[in-house]
Amino acid sequence: METLANEFTNGEITVTFNPKKCIHAEKCAKGLSDVFRTSVIPWINLDNADTERVIKQIRQCPSGALNFCYNEKEHIVK
Repeated sequence: METLANEFTNGEITVTFNPKKCIHAEKCAKGLSDVFRTSVIPWINLDNADTERVIKQIRQCPSGALNFCYNEKEHIVK
């Protein structure tokens, strides 16, 4: 799956980051530093925490720069 520069996925969810909205409060990095890493690129690594923890942290973003959506599950044909 091709993703945009500010779009990240773990298969279950897709996280988007809007840098123009970000106020750099660092709530994401302070709350879940294994996922939201300020010193490496790509700075978001969704494989470092379970999906529910990531969602909980995204909901704490004060500016709304971080958002997520659930990915549709693929239909399995038998």
